[in-house]
Amino acid sequence: MDKKQLSERDICSKYINPALQLSDWDLEKQVREEVTFTDGKILIQGKRISRVGKKRADYILYYKNNFPIAVIEAKDNNHSIWAGMQQALHYAKTLDIPFVYSSNGDWFLEHDRTLESWVIERELSLENFPSPQELYNRYLKSKNISEEQKEIIEEPYYLDVSGKEARYYQRVAINRTIEAIAKWQDRILLVMATGTGKTYTAFQIIYRLWKAKAKKRILFLADRNILVDQTMTNDFKPFGDVMTKIKNRQINKAYEVYLALYQAVTWNEEEKNIFKQFSPDFFDLIVIDECHRGSAKEESAWREILEYFSNATQIGLTATPKETKEASNIDYFWEPIYSYTLKEWIEDGFLAPYKVIRIGLDIDEWWRPTTTTLDKNGREIEDRIYNTKDFDRNIVIDDRTKVVAKKITQFLRESGDRFQKTIVFCMDIDHAERMRQALINENADLVQQNDKYIMRITWDNEEWKNELDNFIDPNEKYPSIVTTSKLLTTWVDAKTCKLIVLDQNINSMTEFKQIIGRGTRLKIDSGKYYFTIMDFRKATNNFADPDFDGEPVMIYEPKQNDPIIKDESDESGNTLITPHATDEEILVNPDIDIKDTWDRVRKIYVSWVKVEVAHERVQYLWADGKLITESLKDYSKKNILSEYKTLEDFILSWNKAEKKEIIIEELLEKWVILDELEREVWKDLDPFDLICHIAFDKPALTKKERVENVKKRNYFEKYSLEAREVIEALLEKYAESGIDTIEDIWVLNIWRFREFWSPLEIIKNRFWGKQNYLKVVKEIEERIYETV
Repeated sequence: MDKKQLSERDICSKYINPALQLSDWDLEKQVREEVTFTDGKILIQGKRISRVGKKRADYILYYKNNFPIAVIEAKDNNHSIWAGMQQALHYAKTLDIPFVYSSNGDWFLEHDRTLESWVIERELSLENFPSPQELYNRYLKSKNISEEQKEIIEEPYYLDVSGKEARYYQRVAINRTIEAIAKWQDRILLVMATGTGKTYTAFQIIYRLWKAKAKKRILFLADRNILVDQTMTNDFKPFGDVMTKIKNRQINKAYEVYLALYQAVTWNEEEKNIFKQFSPDFFDLIVIDECHRGSAKEESAWREILEYFSNATQIGLTATPKETKEASNIDYFWEPIYSYTLKEWIEDGFLAPYKVIRIGLDIDEWWRPTTTTLDKNGREIEDRIYNTKDFDRNIVIDDRTKVVAKKITQFLRESGDRFQKTIVFCMDIDHAERMRQALINENADLVQQNDKYIMRITWDNEEWKNELDNFIDPNEKYPSIVTTSKLLTTWVDAKTCKLIVLDQNINSMTEFKQIIGRGTRLKIDSGKYYFTIMDFRKATNNFADPDFDGEPVMIYEPKQNDPIIKDESDESGNTLITPHATDEEILVNPDIDIKDTWDRVRKIYVSWVKVEVAHERVQYLWADGKLITESLKDYSKKNILSEYKTLEDFILSWNKAEKKEIIIEELLEKWVILDELEREVWKDLDPFDLICHIAFDKPALTKKERVENVKKRNYFEKYSLEAREVIEALLEKYAESGIDTIEDIWVLNIWRFREFWSPLEIIKNRFWGKQNYLKVVKEIEERIYETV
């Protein structure tokens, strides 16, 4: 057998697998081959949606279930022994795996990431690959893990009957935390982006420690009642009868797992601190969800709970660790034991990426009252300059609200889906109510069908809990659009939310990330691959902040009469504002002193100012996340010319291509987004003409003009009348949808061709077989481009 002739898979089956078996690896239970552990980043290029960069390891070796200990990258025998090492090291770092191997079927190259010995890399014969026990013993030695600690880290995961398993990043977080606690670390911080499954991660940590009897009484703290309820009924359900929720300020010490709101166990007044009914040593593990909210502050009442139970191991969970002069998660919990960022999640393809539409209104930079100095209620308007920091906070421009509502509605109409779930973030409850009214007036037709099409969800509205459940339910149609202020910034798992509107000043990176997190869930079965952010307050300037870790795929700023879609076919009344804290914050956060934070002033209402959209600026982000600062046409021309130096080179490649779609896909990979370019030139052009026009400054023919040229020359008179009917329909379909449509034989399934016969009958009876049909399609293409 000539080993050089074998494929990579042959090398695996004939050499690597036998070597593993020889070293006592169980191929059924301990060895997984071709393991894909990310879904691949979603790329949005015009109307095209694709995935790139799936990560797949040739082998992952497990000492036990959910305890990966080695990764192997295989190559065929034409490669060197070390050819796969860099790739394997990258996977090992991502997966937190200590031992790394590369092989071409002759030898193994080992890289020891534990740094236990001075020999980091060494060559091993196929017969001397380490056994599972040998690798595990080396790992334990490198970590200085005792027999007692080993019992804890070997405690199995909870096995879900549904087959649900931890994703790789959850497993890394769980295993690192278990190991740290086994080694007596008592303050742990986990930083995981919104939506990555922090609660499921916490459950597996708690479950394993509880089953190992390392922790016997556990307290899980959250700051939203719905979070506690969802946790009990979903991820924590396996705890069953040993679990309880602390409510009505009642304490029962017979349980083992307790869930509570911060507010349920503490308050500003000393006598209401019911957590002190527990002894300081009652809990030996406390998990704090969203720990950036209150526990970061030293003077926080929430922090008081943690300090009272200071002997307990404490785990902080957050998507956005807070680091300011006044509050620090890291100061209390120490450096994160593991971080999984929004950017990483988007890169892995587990999160929906997003597009940004920025809309600037003409009054937003500055507005100053002129001759009319009274508002519509007869109150005097202070003579000064107002801008977005003031609008809807202490002065209301009625027409501004109407313009925002009009633009939201325009987007929904142009998208073709007016029922896509939409959250509109407003300044306060008064603003949310006025926005609801404005949106109702813009969408009167759908509101007449169902008055729950648009609703306000704020804490003062008694219906909000029921309607929130309906909003986040993928199977419920209503409400479709909700207006809010702060209530929906966290914990709302709206998987089908496709549009987030920002008409709120957001000065906190923490809050900005949380709001973005409302739309990041993927929902492929509902057609949600990405979501859109519509920004009226320059909140998306946070994308440029170094603290932000996930880039949008596109930024677009339309002008007054431009289409919105660029890349696809408090109590109501006028006396309350909350410049420092909103109603919802005061409701859920006992640390906020109402007297100190509420600034009660009268809002001014102006009805006589006309507002318009001011400007447009289009920006795109390339695949590497860097902003394209030049025009799309110039950027595309540069990329086309890097592939085809001359017009003749391009024409030659175009004519030689078996399918024109191949050329189009190659250009898409270089971020030549033809759909966007076609909109810029405002002509219905074939990709061929578009490329010639953009890159080589050639005059362009529309698709209809090309079809007319073909018809004038009577090229297809040689075919039967029945065949010419199909050819005529194919030309019409080309003029309508482009060359890639008629290259696909499935085009014969559409109704236009069904008028003739079934696809099989068309091919068999009108063209005498598939090969003849494909030859005719090729000839159609040649005639279409014959005028070149």
